[in-house]
Amino acid sequence: MPPLSMMIKPVSAACAMRCRYCFYADVSGRRAVKSYGAMSRDTMRALVRRAFAYADGAVSFAFQGGEPTLAGVGFYREFVDLARQYNARNLRVSYALQTNGYELSDELCAFFAENRFLLGVSVDGTREIHDALRQDARGEGTYDRVMQSVARLRRHGVDYNVLCVVTEPVARQGAACWDALSEHKYLQFIPCIDDFDGDRREYSLTAASYGQFLIDTFDRYEAAFYAGRPVSERRLDNYLMLLLGRRPEHCGMAGQCGLYFLVEADGGVYPCDFYVLDEWRLGNVNESGLRRMESCERARAFRAMSLERGEKCAACPWFGLCRGGCRRDCEPWQNGMPSENRFCESYRRFFEARLPRLEKLARAVEKGNS
Repeated sequence: MPPLSMMIKPVSAACAMRCRYCFYADVSGRRAVKSYGAMSRDTMRALVRRAFAYADGAVSFAFQGGEPTLAGVGFYREFVDLARQYNARNLRVSYALQTNGYELSDELCAFFAENRFLLGVSVDGTREIHDALRQDARGEGTYDRVMQSVARLRRHGVDYNVLCVVTEPVARQGAACWDALSEHKYLQFIPCIDDFDGDRREYSLTAASYGQFLIDTFDRYEAAFYAGRPVSERRLDNYLMLLLGRRPEHCGMAGQCGLYFLVEADGGVYPCDFYVLDEWRLGNVNESGLRRMESCERARAFRAMSLERGEKCAACPWFGLCRGGCRRDCEPWQNGMPSENRFCESYRRFFEARLPRLEKLARAVEKGNS
């Protein structure tokens, strides 16, 4: 069997913050059960056992939420101990955790450092934008509190990157948001998605703004490289990989959906964190193995649907780099076919404006790595 990537929601949708654009609040609200509470020890053990029975070569465990740090340091200590216990074949094991950074204790940070967890911390560009969109349960901004958590991670030597959701306010200040975050060196700019109902909000990202955002941030990315102070940004890094003939690691740029296993707190398994919905539930780790779930009809249908492309995609000169984009950006589906990717115009504008410079940068990166 292949290496395994597993995403785990140890406290389901529970969170101490109330980010205005939270996609998981929408997803979980569309299920019969909105929140599955905290993962039990029995479910944790079943999950770890199934993972090592399935995987070959390597296992990657990534924790998300809600807010996964609410599970507490005891949960993660027990999880790591179980992984050591069940790793009889001595597979490579890696850990990652995505956090809002609202509360990271010294105890948690020390544990993450000791066990080499990679942390993804959400920071939405400038203080003003972050505080307007990422608020706590009292409606107060969280920028200062998150920056204190980042400083704590640094003191403990925890590897981390910064995750910035690209809403319309972020996109309109792309250069300023890059400048506010580039000191962290490892960035991911994630385009905001609207709820499944398709209603637009004041923060909803438009295709025109996102296209300009890609141009603005690429200019900063390019300048940093040539100045000898490179900054990693996941999407732009993946474009370089594609231009150099390498396989992208970003699932939304692979051209089709794979199947990583998203495990909710009750042990329920789904094919993707954007689709943790009752209609896509593949099974439960307490009841069946991952191989059975991987080959079930729902899993096959999920993968097959991602291969569908409209006529415009087939004729697009940029398809080799765009690959059709993330399936979630092609909602709603009608008659078994996706809608046009809502960022189609964004990618077209970016490639038309910057492809020659992107290709030149790819060659420079390859030369520097040779």
